[in-house]
Parts: sequence; structure tokens; C-alpha cells
Amino acid sequence: MTHTFHPTILREYDIRGIIGETLFAADAEAIGRAFGTRVRRNGGHVVCLGWDGRLSSPEMAEALTRGLTAAGCTVRRVGRGPTPMLYFAAKVRDADGGIMVTGSHNPPNHNGFKMVLAGKPFFGPDIQSLGTIASAGDFASGEGKVVEDSVFEQYVSRLAGDYDGLRDLRVVWDCGNGATGEVLHALIKRLPGTHTVLFGEIDGHFPNHHPDPTEPHNLAALQDKVLTESAHIGIAFDGDGDRIGVVDAEGRILYGDQILVILAEDLLKTLPGATIIADVKASKVFFDEVRRMGGTALMGRTGHSLIKTQMAETGAPLAGEMSGHIFFADRYYGFDDALYAAVRLLGIVARWDHMTIGLRRDKLPHMVNTPELRFDCPDERKFAVVAEVKARLEAEGATFSAIDGVRVDTPDGWWLLRASNTQAVLVARCEAASAEGLKHLRQTLSDQLAASGVSLGHTH
Repeated sequence: MTHTFHPTILREYDIRGIIGETLFAADAEAIGRAFGTRVRRNGGHVVCLGWDGRLSSPEMAEALTRGLTAAGCTVRRVGRGPTPMLYFAAKVRDADGGIMVTGSHNPPNHNGFKMVLAGKPFFGPDIQSLGTIASAGDFASGEGKVVEDSVFEQYVSRLAGDYDGLRDLRVVWDCGNGATGEVLHALIKRLPGTHTVLFGEIDGHFPNHHPDPTEPHNLAALQDKVLTESAHIGIAFDGDGDRIGVVDAEGRILYGDQILVILAEDLLKTLPGATIIADVKASKVFFDEVRRMGGTALMGRTGHSLIKTQMAETGAPLAGEMSGHIFFADRYYGFDDALYAAVRLLGIVARWDHMTIGLRRDKLPHMVNTPELRFDCPDERKFAVVAEVKARLEAEGATFSAIDGVRVDTPDGWWLLRASNTQAVLVARCEAASAEGLKHLRQTLSDQLAASGVSLGHTH
């Protein structure tokens, strides 16, 4: 048996497609069999399987189960819940691999898969290998079995166990009808304080708003509720619970790097000098603040698999991305878990005497920056554009980092240009100390793009 996947679904960090257009149950079965083959050839046979609340996820999970068992794997079905619960299951059950069926924060008719093999992220060439195995029909075969193996109670207990606050808080949560709802309802029963949950029912139609906390309009209901409840903090999750959004008591949004500064400040009290990683899109404020607090700030490439790999290589106890992925290896397992990050953040806020999340935000140096600018650029051209810009910068003697695209330092601030690993777009961001400086940076970026035949005009 051979199988060919639609060319768009095998991505850099995971597998994603549109149900009934580019992704079908037959694909899920072939992915299960190909991944099971990798597990078997790696000397293992036990795979944990979880799924999110999307309408297509149960069918995809059934098809994966068929493929995994056909490859001779024992499938431990963890059940419905957030992606980090699947990562947790793979750790505590000492599984040889794990697959999560999730469309993350994509539209309702999308779905996909995130994988771990032997405790490490499965991405890049590993994902491409599944296509090679399937197209050659080079599958392992055997008689696998299925075990229903919920870790729900154990996971909730593990989350609650690291709460270390000293006073009660009023907290508003927004699950966005995503996969965190059931876990969160169980978790807040074990946390002190007053908790209000918005859109906690898991519903793959996402009837209230799209579950992506990096888009400000998706936080409007949370902001309103924080104000009406006079809450200390509001917390939102994405569709599969590996990204966090935060708003303060005034309803103002804290971005991923600002959340990370607060977490880093607390961690550096017990681990002075620790290495803390943020992705290349993070504010200069993050890197300056970590150094000011005695930590070692490290810039990393964007992408949850890349950050996890870099954490393992450097021994960093904490990392984060602008997109709201937060990774704790301090007292935890090093994967991105927004529920766990929320527990740690609440603990910090509930140990402050005369500080609030809003005051702490206001103490950070104020910068003006663009949101993430995304503009269309064909897949076959996007990396070439970045390479051309880099060559021109080198010729000019500019100061820049090239770990992920180009991040250019100037007297006004910095600007970033990188190619998306998952879409046919270029991604840019600019940050300066003043509006005038920001204007200069945008103009420099625009000029560089124009020299490569790309217009900054059509951002989305």
C-alpha cells in the first residue's frame, strides 16, 4: 500500500490541512502508519494519542489509531483535551511517541497533527520523512493494540500542584470554546480565589470568537468581563491550549514578551543568571530587562519545535515567543503549556504586595512598534528575498542578527524580516523609542523590500 499526501500539508512544525479538501481520514491513517513505522524503527512501540474539540478530530483520531496499530504500535488513547495534556501523557507514561490531533488556532474546517518522538519535537525533515515512507509504501506492520488511558486527573493535579500564590485573586478566563475548557473547569476548583469562565464549553464551531489570543479583537469579551468583574487579571487560550493571552485589570493586553519578563523576573530570584530565550520577534525591552535582572537573554528562532530544541541544548529553564507560547523547564517538562504558564503567572501576581500586573507592565520601558506585518510572497521566492536583503545589509556594513531572517539594529531601534515557515508570506516587525523613529524604520524596511520587488503595502 502506498499513499501520497497533498503537497501543502506536511509543514515545518506540524501537519495541517483543510478537511475534505487537502486532508482526509485516509491521510490520517497513512500518517499513523508512517509515524508508527518511525516509532518502531526507533526501537519503540507505545504511542500516546490525544485530540482537540474540532468536529473532525474524533474521525481523525480513529483513522490514526488504525494506522498506528497496523504498524504494530500500542496506542494509549489519552482522550479529548489540550495539546499540552498529550505532551504530559507522553512524558508521564514514558511513551515512545505522541500524536495530537489539532488544528490549533486555524479556522474550524482545518485540522492537523503535532508529534513527539522519543521525548523530542518531531519537525522539519522528520515530518517530510512521513511523506517518503508513505509514497514508497515502506510501512512497518504488526498487530498493535489500543488502551484507553486518561491522564486528565493526573494532569489537573500536576497543574494545580505548582500554584504558590499567597492571596486570593479575581480571575476571568476565556477558553474560546477550544480544547482547554474541561481541564480549566477542573483546575479552578483546586485554585483559591474567584474564577469566571467565558466560552468554556468545547465547541468545534467556535461560536463566540476565533480562539487565537494574539488577535486583539478576539480578546474583546475577556477585556469587558475583566472590567465588569473588577478582576485582577484575564487569561485567554488558543484552540489547543499551548498559547496564552493576558489582559491586566484595566483590560490592556500584555504581549508574549511582556508576560515573559514577569515570569523571568520571578524565576531569576531562585535561578540567578539563568538563560531565558525569546524568539527573534521579541522586543528589545525583553532582552534588556532580563540582562538588567541578572539573567542571560538569548534570541532564538521562531517556532515552538525550534525553541524546545534550543532549550534542551542550552539548559534554559524558561523560554517564550511573541505568539504566546511559554515553555517552562523549571519545575516542569520544557514544553509549551499555556495552562501551566497561567498557574505560574497567577502565583506571582498573588505573591505581590504593592504591585499589579498593570503597574508591572507600566514599569517596562515604553517602545512604539508595529504589530506583526505579514505580506504575501510566493513560497519559491520568500527565502530568496530575505537572502537578497541580507546581502545588501552586509554590503552596507549594517549591524544585524541572521539567526532567523534578518533583525537589524539602527540608532532608531530595530526591524525584522523573516520568511514564514508555514505560509507563503514574509513577516516583518519594527520597534523604536519614538513614532518618528518607527517611521524611519518602516521606510528602511520598505526600501529594502522594494529593491527585491516586494511591496510592503499589502499587509495582513
